[in-house]
Amino acid sequence: MKELISYIARVLVDNPDQVRVEVVEGNQTLVLELSVAKEDLGKVIGKEGKTARAMRTILNAASAKIKKRAVLEIIE
Repeated sequence: MKELISYIARVLVDNPDQVRVEVVEGNQTLVLELSVAKEDLGKVIGKEGKTARAMRTILNAASAKIKKRAVLEIIE
């Protein structure tokens, strides 16, 4: 999961070296915290949040395989 979100974010941003994904794992939930450079924040969120919503959709589909709920948080 971490690699998937990291790859998608690195392709979208201008500063791929500043993309960080931290994973907080619980019993039922997997929280992925994505942080990018301040000037790339808009690219990751997208117009009206469409890019972030698409990333969350992909993450939910991938998390069904491991039978855990996955949550993507974009950290400013």
